[in-house]
Amino acid sequence: METTEKDNKYFRAKDKVEGIKKFYTSLISYIFFICFLAAINYWTDQWRYPWFLWAAFGWGIGLVFQAFKVFDLNPLFGRNWEERKIKEFMQEDEKQQKRWK
Repeated sequence: METTEKDNKYFRAKDKVEGIKKFYTSLISYIFFICFLAAINYWTDQWRYPWFLWAAFGWGIGLVFQAFKVFDLNPLFGRNWEERKIKEFMQEDEKQQKRWK
């Protein structure tokens, strides 16, 4: 039983590291391509209309949501809210099953 728990912890940690790696890869891509689009925008019309900001805004929103997911940032429910609720419901269920036996 202890081995499976260690395996589960290992796989969760591995998934977390993969998620962080994907986030930083996305962040580097974001910086590179937005700078590239800004340069194209500058060379084509000298900042008369900064259209690259639309791409920066849209992609930035996606990046923020990815960061929330990867770094467990949940401004609405706090840290580990899901896990605490799952444990709470499991304990309630266990109490109810004992009561009916």
